[in-house]
Amino acid sequence: MNRIDLDGRRAVVTGGAQGIGRAIAERLLDSGAAVALWDRDRALAEATADELAARGRTTAVTVDVVRLDEVEAAVAVTRDVLGGIDILVCNAGIAGPSLKLWEYPIEEWQRVVDIDLTGVFTCCRAVVPLMMAQNYGRIVNVASIAGKEGNPNAAPYSAAKAGVIALTKSLGKELAGFDIAVNCITPAAARTRIFDQISQEHIDYMLARIPRGRFLKVEEAAAMVAWLCSAENSFTTGAVFDLSGGRATY
Repeated sequence: MNRIDLDGRRAVVTGGAQGIGRAIAERLLDSGAAVALWDRDRALAEATADELAARGRTTAVTVDVVRLDEVEAAVAVTRDVLGGIDILVCNAGIAGPSLKLWEYPIEEWQRVVDIDLTGVFTCCRAVVPLMMAQNYGRIVNVASIAGKEGNPNAAPYSAAKAGVIALTKSLGKELAGFDIAVNCITPAAARTRIFDQISQEHIDYMLARIPRGRFLKVEEAAAMVAWLCSAENSFTTGAVFDLSGGRATY
């Protein structure tokens, strides 16, 4: 494993208690950063923080990213504990049920869009002023290949992830005058607990679309994110980095 230089950096990873978020937290810790795991599952986040403590300074913060007041409170707690925030990885998300658009319950549509898109907005909105004040920051938003191509039976998820891509591009332009890089990744599916939310038919569909012939490994996502979070990533902003195993090369 190449060690990215993140010594002295303070990072937030939303949805950091499990899956891709946990893998990202592990890689950032191994690269020298202190990491705050933001997650709405208090018990799981605290257990993960305890398990990762041997790798570096880790803290768990309970927060629902949909609620701006909770996100602002989480920023205050993280700033007090870590001394500031240099890195924000917006990873928290859900898949939602696998249904045709015309069968989708409106409350489920809203829940997916709230968590997957509005949650990115609230976190960026709350953290960006700190980064502007210090003229430094790295933001990585976790979108999805579904945001590029649109997965059938996943209209709200696809729409929300497309929104994350557009949000990233807009914010990257807004912050281009600062040493703040804002980028996103578009991973194909990884075998995490999010698979528990979707049908086997949908899982089979996603695998069949990947030329590599396998699902993404969470460590592969973490490796790309770690570099995007580094000072070396000093010019690229508002960009979309593919992690789809060849499914989409644009």
